[in-house]
Amino acid sequence: MAKILVIDDEKAIRNALREILEHEKHKVEEAEDGASGLEKAKKGGFDVVLCDIKMPKMDGMEVLEKLMAHDDTIPVVMISGHGTIDTAVDAIKKGAFDFISKPPDLNRILVTLRNALDRGELVQETKTLRQKVQKVKAGDARMVGSSAAMDAIREMLDKVAPSDARVLITGGNGAGKEGVARMLHEKSARKDGPFVEVNCAAIPGELIESELFGHEKGAFTSAIAQRKGKFELASGGTLFLDEIGDMSLAAQAKVLRALQENKITRVGGDKEIKVDPRLVTATNKDLRKEIAEGRFREDLFHRLSVIPIHVPDLKDRAGDIPELITYFLAKVCEEQGIILKKISDKAVKELQKLPWTGNVRELRNVVERLVILSGPEVTDADVKRYAG
Repeated sequence: MAKILVIDDEKAIRNALREILEHEKHKVEEAEDGASGLEKAKKGGFDVVLCDIKMPKMDGMEVLEKLMAHDDTIPVVMISGHGTIDTAVDAIKKGAFDFISKPPDLNRILVTLRNALDRGELVQETKTLRQKVQKVKAGDARMVGSSAAMDAIREMLDKVAPSDARVLITGGNGAGKEGVARMLHEKSARKDGPFVEVNCAAIPGELIESELFGHEKGAFTSAIAQRKGKFELASGGTLFLDEIGDMSLAAQAKVLRALQENKITRVGGDKEIKVDPRLVTATNKDLRKEIAEGRFREDLFHRLSVIPIHVPDLKDRAGDIPELITYFLAKVCEEQGIILKKISDKAVKELQKLPWTGNVRELRNVVERLVILSGPEVTDADVKRYAG
């Protein structure tokens, strides 16, 4: 049984659709105009929305656009007695699942409804799987450890996560900044929303604005279709900008404006779009030094660093290394499909002596190397031979 919203200003059409849908054991709610229909749809809980196009107060195409901006996972079927091919194509482009002409054909409605419900189930399954993947990542080794430094980070996350305060995470490459960001998201009220990550250092300067804010079709040579940016995609969830210190000054200015107004404009467009992501950023650079040298905006820095969290290098929390080794041994052996290997105390002590300039990421790689190259037990001789 599905919950379906019917938005139509003609009572006879609403009654006919209700009779058909309730006969199929579905639960039906009605709205007699676009404005009230949109209000009901935004409250959520509907599996499918059936929406007329010509209505008072707000027409169906506007309802569709606003609903897609709010939640583009809801299947919306447009119904119209004045339909043309152009209208149908326009509706599909704007996110409609399907288009049906009036008077609606019974079989067509039932087939379209079944397909829409199947699609809704797939979308929900995908969302659930993504959340599970995020939870696995949130619980990864970068937050393993019982040192005072890690305990302090966990305590800070417990305090900060329930708020929407912006967080700036600092630390060396491979120290675990992403793990902290993911755990912050998982502990927050936004945990059921998306966690969207952008590596600012990996995106060419000329493309970063399109990546963050999206673009309209034809905005530049390769813009063959409209595309939503990460600020839009992360609305209702968390936007994690990794390596924020590598962002160009031009892009920094636009990020600052987005934070000030909670609105963005796609590249090549002039329409302002309201966005609501929680912003979490990370960097391995000294941003105060970058500010002094003119490479980072001071006003943006103060906007981002409401809550600063520093992740120490692995060499500064060597006491966590045994726990991390245990974690990685189990994980790597499982991935390789082999029986869990042991590691001698002497081997652990040898690993603790290493400088770990690559931090947790380097330790993981070394443990994997040792698992592959050593015998049933990893020894100190293995460490001396393969970990250097």
